[in-house]
Amino acid sequence: MYRATDLPAFLASPAEPAAAVAGENLPEWDLSALYASQDAPEIAADIEQAAKLAEAFSADCKGRLAAIVGSANGGAALADIVRRYEALQDLMGRLMSYAGLRYSGDTTDPARAKFYGDVQEKITAISSGLLFFELELNRIDDALLDAGFADPALAHYKPWLTDIRLEKPYQLEDRVEELFHEKSITSYSAWNRLFDETIASLRFIVDGEELTIEPTLHLLQESDPAKRQAAAEALGKTFGANIRVFARITNTLAKDKEISDRWRGFKDLADARHLSNRVEREVVDALVSAVQAAYPRLSHRYYKLKAKWMGKEVMPYWDRNAPLPGAVNRTVPWDEAKSTVLDAYGRFSPRMADIARRFFDENWIDAPVRPGKAPGAFAHPTVPSAHPFVLVNYLGRTRDVMTLAHELGHGVHQVLAGQQGALMSQTPLTLAETASVFGEMLTFQSLLAKAETKDERRTMLASKVEDMINTVVRQIAFYSFERKVHAARREGELTAEDINAMWLSVQGESLGPAISFGPGYETFWTYIPHFIHSPFYVYAYAFGDCLVNSLYAVFEKAEPGFQDKYFALLEAGGTKHHKELLAPFGLDATDPSFWQMGLGVIERMIGELEAMED
Repeated sequence: MYRATDLPAFLASPAEPAAAVAGENLPEWDLSALYASQDAPEIAADIEQAAKLAEAFSADCKGRLAAIVGSANGGAALADIVRRYEALQDLMGRLMSYAGLRYSGDTTDPARAKFYGDVQEKITAISSGLLFFELELNRIDDALLDAGFADPALAHYKPWLTDIRLEKPYQLEDRVEELFHEKSITSYSAWNRLFDETIASLRFIVDGEELTIEPTLHLLQESDPAKRQAAAEALGKTFGANIRVFARITNTLAKDKEISDRWRGFKDLADARHLSNRVEREVVDALVSAVQAAYPRLSHRYYKLKAKWMGKEVMPYWDRNAPLPGAVNRTVPWDEAKSTVLDAYGRFSPRMADIARRFFDENWIDAPVRPGKAPGAFAHPTVPSAHPFVLVNYLGRTRDVMTLAHELGHGVHQVLAGQQGALMSQTPLTLAETASVFGEMLTFQSLLAKAETKDERRTMLASKVEDMINTVVRQIAFYSFERKVHAARREGELTAEDINAMWLSVQGESLGPAISFGPGYETFWTYIPHFIHSPFYVYAYAFGDCLVNSLYAVFEKAEPGFQDKYFALLEAGGTKHHKELLAPFGLDATDPSFWQMGLGVIERMIGELEAMED
């Protein structure tokens, strides 16, 4: 899952991170498990094969599904058809995964951008001919399909077919669906690419040096306040100079979503996201309400304490993620980062460490910072017939170690869920953060146990509190910001100043009076990729963090068989609802007290920090 730099941030940081790791031989991923190169003949062959298979699939199945499932041995016959469809999805997914990962490696390279665009267009054209399948499945009578599930082969796909039927009330007539699908290339996908390429091409002048976005954002965690201020002002200046482009992208995508939602009949702004996450609106609303009510007990309280540590009553926004005064800053070599994460994983379960180790041993990780490389970090599952890949921008900070632990958690999850196949391995976003945040928690607890002094423990605890505030409070604030923007866009086009004002409103409410927002910060909404690529995605971070806090509390009680239950949760992929997956741990996200349990972990850490001041 993509992780932007303005998301969870660890405090400890070296003075010159880029230089500190420049001499290291950081790993770059080997994409040959997908294709040998961008020019590999297998790519054209697989595109041609996918087109032929899709044409044959349509000829064999279109308009016949109800009759097939209603015939003798109809369940087995439909299962065979679903298997054909799954194999085709795996093949097309392999092509798109490779093109997307190549593009992520350097979004400013015209050849990669063209390759990505060409593959995307061809796969979109091929998949347009397959849209009938899921639409037609949803026109099969429930009783007929239920009878088909008596066959074990079709019963295997029941979770996927059940999920498909949840989409039924929002599906449109086949030709309209085809139009929406084909127009995606020139609508939201095109604007997504414009955002990516614009962000990658931006340059920020800090103390006379021209930087890309990733190292500039990292300077906000420098120990030198002058460098933090210079970076913040450079960010604001460049974002401001490009504000009209970002406002146009935001306006267009918000309108594009409104059109889709209106045609499909979604009632709430975020209902489409809730449906794709397989989570009830009421559960998300309860999470949002719980976090917003906790702002004074969490972020307001913590930043007041941090301002005191910084010798101020009110901190400028560029101090929010600053290292604590007196914190020991050091560069973490890549090999140490690797052993730290693997050791923490191994103490929980050797199986978990063994899976994570493959990412290092088999070059599934791309770690160096390069011009044009996608910022932040992510774990891409690709397809079950291959394996996941992880992208990080490693600068040698402790925060980067935690990001590595986070993304490897995703990677472990994706490997385990891959056994469910191309149709059922994808985990809803609300549960997709489970392994990643749990991996971070394991790594944090391992590092905390090694703290030898009170100051070291304070630094570690403060780091984790900031991490969780960024994951929980910040993401719910982001969700609130998105709701404001999308609601206002339904009333008419928004100016950049309109969006800026909404951003400052939610930031002030969520972060509290101990932080001041100077000129330039009003534009910081511009670079958050989640707003562009996945509207309303961000609450999944808060959902996952609170869930993991509760899950870890169960683990600390030495719950018998916890590891086995945990791996069963990850292996389930998208085959089970969150209520069913959490039940073995005695947890229930529909219970309002569930969220208080997760938020209570953060409160207790802040309480311990306050007690250290006595």
